[in-house]
Amino acid sequence: MKKFKLLILLMAGFVLFSCQPKAKYHFNEGKVFGTFYHFVYQYSNDKGLQTEILKLLKEFDNSLSTYNPESVISKVNENDSSVVLDDYFINCFKTSEQIAKITGGAFDWTVAPLVNAWGFGFKNKLEPEDIPVDSLLKIVGYQKVKLESGKVIKDDPKIMFDASAIAKGYGVDIVADYLESQGIVNYMVEIGGEIRAKGNSNKKRPWRVGIDKPIDDPSILSRQIQDVLELENGALATSGNYRQFYIKDGKKYAHTIDPRVGYPVQHSLLSASVVAPNCMKADAYATAFMVLGLKKSIEIVQDDPELEAYFIFTDKMGSLQTFTTESLKGKILD
Repeated sequence: MKKFKLLILLMAGFVLFSCQPKAKYHFNEGKVFGTFYHFVYQYSNDKGLQTEILKLLKEFDNSLSTYNPESVISKVNENDSSVVLDDYFINCFKTSEQIAKITGGAFDWTVAPLVNAWGFGFKNKLEPEDIPVDSLLKIVGYQKVKLESGKVIKDDPKIMFDASAIAKGYGVDIVADYLESQGIVNYMVEIGGEIRAKGNSNKKRPWRVGIDKPIDDPSILSRQIQDVLELENGALATSGNYRQFYIKDGKKYAHTIDPRVGYPVQHSLLSASVVAPNCMKADAYATAFMVLGLKKSIEIVQDDPELEAYFIFTDKMGSLQTFTTESLKGKILD
């Protein structure tokens, strides 16, 4: 009799468990930071979390958007003494400084005056022949700024910050961390091509993300996929000079500016895709690698066990070639 009762209880428990509604996958998309976002996550509440996420991203925008005149970064750039630095700005400052040191200044978010002058920033551009590179270099350099007692100290008040090479990745992390705080273990967060993923997709397999072939096409109409990789628990960011550029008198000017010399980069590395534990780090390193070029970038990746990379470059004959770190090769799908 006891065994019979136990069997009934087990069967009842099984029926109760099997009748519980499964957490469904939510698909949120829209526009933020002047680009598009796609969030996919498994969550038990039918309403989803899009409203809460967008509220969080608005707070983030109020900190690091140079296109928002009321943001923290804009007030710092304008030397507003009343500005109160928030955690977003402080974290961005410290991370940017750290990566700047590791990359020898190839990543440097004080590059704003140069980015603006070359036409890829938040202020009006100059004609290439009119850009005072030597003068602008005097107000560029991560060594010329520091944090002291919650304030930014500049060697020169004309120094400005531009978080565009790190903010999208950081924004991805903000969303991913929020989803995890809600107990979500399966998600993919993408903002403007920067991605962080965990667990499995709705197809019950690791998330699959594409790496673009570096085709010069600002409209993205000719987009082609170079390779596809599985991303189960980490972040991916890609930087390249095939989307943002302009041509003047037959010469191509790409949006990646070398903060050390003041000019747009011109070398064989066409695209740098970086996999890291968080998207903030992946985003910053992807930009730095586009400045450094292939050889130095490979050295840095191989010295950091947290980094994986997929580089697309041209060889001496002008043919497209790729370099993939050993640990990433197993994640590339045939």
